[in-house]
Amino acid sequence: MSHKVKVWQWVHACLRGGLDFTKDDVNVNSQPFMRWRDPFLFCAEAIYKSQAETGEIKGHYLNATVGTCKEMIKRAMCARELEVPIIMHDYLTSGFIANTSLAHYCRDNGLLLHIHRVMHAVIDRQKNHGMHFRVLAKALRMYGGDHIHAGIVVGKLEGERDITLGFVDLLRNDFIEKDRSSGIYFTLDWVSMPGVLPVASEGIHVWHMPALTEIFGDDSVLQFGGGTLGHLWGNAPGAGNEIIRAASKWSPELATACEVWKAIKFEFDAVDKLDKPTS
Repeated sequence: MSHKVKVWQWVHACLRGGLDFTKDDVNVNSQPFMRWRDPFLFCAEAIYKSQAETGEIKGHYLNATVGTCKEMIKRAMCARELEVPIIMHDYLTSGFIANTSLAHYCRDNGLLLHIHRVMHAVIDRQKNHGMHFRVLAKALRMYGGDHIHAGIVVGKLEGERDITLGFVDLLRNDFIEKDRSSGIYFTLDWVSMPGVLPVASEGIHVWHMPALTEIFGDDSVLQFGGGTLGHLWGNAPGAGNEIIRAASKWSPELATACEVWKAIKFEFDAVDKLDKPTS
């Protein structure tokens, strides 16, 4: 019962407070003690209750990542039967073929598929081996998915702005011109292949919103878990620059959030940098 209460209360409070979606943690997947079906049911209940209270469409990324394709599709089928709008998948740890199978199922059954990039740093963070994340992003667009964690320019998982926007363009746009300043070394035409929404997450909060909307635009997903759960008044008020300051005059919840997060900064040097040509 305590597990149900925690899951249901967190999801319901955040959705009722104003978020469009909440999500499972990336590690909530295949451990036997997780009893995955119960959280699926509890979160679906929270979704429907918050929708009834707000009159808005809500969702929760139910994690379908598990050790076998058969079990993965089983979880996706459960989500479909619950009529929730979206599930999530760890496409690198599960493998590209497993991800494609799940993507086809989702496309045929009206489910959105959120992609988590867990384990990407093992592949793309060192200069002397592996491959760049722009390659992994292109692979995901080919293998299937609706949105993927793409890193951010501000916050905890920082990256250089031009490089980040380079592979964001690869995810979203139909045609991408060669631009070495963004790490795009070849002109690419996706023809009719569907695009993928970039997801900005990890260490972002209310003060990052103006910069993030400027950087990523409207066709993106902004996820701020700690920036919601860390609100002093609880999760629901936590869901809520000049625009922010003006809005704070009419919203005590937002004003409190701004006060909580105003001094929080992440002073990390970007790992993913373009190699500068030497003269």
